[in-house]
Amino acid sequence: MSAGARNLQHLIDQAKALEPIRVAVADAAQSVVIETMREAHALGFVEPSLIGDGERIKVVCKELDWKIASDWLVPTDTDAAAANKAVELARTGHADAIMKGNLHTDVLMHALLDKNNGLRVPGQRVSHVFVTQVSTNPKLIGITDAAINIAPDLNAKAEILQNAVDLFHLLGIESPKVAVLSAVETINPAIVSTLDAACLTLMARRGQISGAVVDGPLAFDNAISRKAAKEKGIESQVAGDADILLVPDLVSGNILAKNLEYLAGAIAAGVAVGLAVPVVLTSRADPAPARLASLALASLVHHRMQRAPERPLPTESSFHCAPQPEHACFPMPG
Repeated sequence: MSAGARNLQHLIDQAKALEPIRVAVADAAQSVVIETMREAHALGFVEPSLIGDGERIKVVCKELDWKIASDWLVPTDTDAAAANKAVELARTGHADAIMKGNLHTDVLMHALLDKNNGLRVPGQRVSHVFVTQVSTNPKLIGITDAAINIAPDLNAKAEILQNAVDLFHLLGIESPKVAVLSAVETINPAIVSTLDAACLTLMARRGQISGAVVDGPLAFDNAISRKAAKEKGIESQVAGDADILLVPDLVSGNILAKNLEYLAGAIAAGVAVGLAVPVVLTSRADPAPARLASLALASLVHHRMQRAPERPLPTESSFHCAPQPEHACFPMPG
């Protein structure tokens, strides 16, 4: 990420050097969640608000031998109430980040995206970025979007890409290299993702997507392996050296991220961006190291968002390509 950052531990070390962030945990009554918060608090970069079933949270804390301050506990009756309370704390300035606990993502997303009481930022799409550490790769790799936008069209992909680029700027990469993935490296009208990739590459060259070097379509091997790119005769600033992988859709991205985690031993820190505060959207099956790294990522995003100049909202959209409404990407229950 920043100079010399080749693993997630470096991000944790950076977070430890900063003031602790206040994290509202929606439905905290789960052992791995409490264990993560205990470790993050011990390392000095988190002050928790543990929201949910108060008695159950106390039991879990006792089982893990963690004495918590009475004002850390925020009792609520239901998952929806816990999600709404976490959002309320962030909206009123009492939390700097939100972490998903033992509840379903759609419950939390419903609260985050509420038109009247949510955390939407005007002019920005909400998307998710995994920052992934794989032992066989020399640097951290971003994967987006593998958690929120289901089947983004070209307009949505451009916004998702810009969100990821802005995140990497906050993490110290001035001009991240973005590989727009598809199954092949040639443009094939029968494969829509190759057409989208070509358009996104041209949009970046013409300034509609800013602050990154973008190239595609690239197959996964060409994006991460210089050898594969060379053997296929691909001349590209991105091929074999990508910082960010923009996937065609949520399904392919989710499979890629989980393949790396479960078959290659990767650790994936994840954060939702495009909201007023960073949101840690871990899976309920994620281990503590992934959750800890995600909290560190949220800490860095929070502190550097405070210092970064605000990106002006465009008076006219840069994207004029069949806009897709967000409810078509992640439909929320009524």
